[in-house]
Amino acid sequence: MYGHVEKLAEEIKKGALSVEGVDAKIWQVPETLPDEVLTKMSAPPKSDVPIIKPNELPEADGFVFGFPTRFGMMAAQFKAFLDATGGLWRTQQLAGKPAGIFYSTGSQGGGQETTALTAITQLVHHGMIFVPIGYTFGAGMFEMEKVKGGSPYGAGTFAGDGSRQPSELELEQAFHQGKYIAIITKKLKGAA
Repeated sequence: MYGHVEKLAEEIKKGALSVEGVDAKIWQVPETLPDEVLTKMSAPPKSDVPIIKPNELPEADGFVFGFPTRFGMMAAQFKAFLDATGGLWRTQQLAGKPAGIFYSTGSQGGGQETTALTAITQLVHHGMIFVPIGYTFGAGMFEMEKVKGGSPYGAGTFAGDGSRQPSELELEQAFHQGKYIAIITKKLKGAA
């Protein structure tokens, strides 16, 4: 809604594109809130990132799904999108595809890890391979002097009231995640 997930997605895309032979795209899911509600929330205009349809998912070799957190889970807009993938689930068209996740929360206690844990169930039912970043980001995972979102599950940021933007360290972690999952996706595709 406020652009935090999109900023992380742009860095993830840059990381993926840094791997030779990899292409990456950014998509957004449809908005489910009425314009009048978005106006009351002081939401800025939507970005021009294309809106994806569930039937476009099988075209990808891998995914990094990103979403804001609402009460410790992915936002309803993303959940509604995944709920519309029943046909893909029934035919297991996403099975075996690697998928990572990243997120934005309002605060340090805002549910970054619970969001990841509750999102993994979506991947499991589709038979996707969850690819966490673990501690592959190195020293950046142990930063204690600065506020930093993210976890071994994936990159993340803290949005606060919406005015805080992703830090340089959070953006570096997002770049790392994009590169990391692109390398794994490329290996899996090459082995198939």
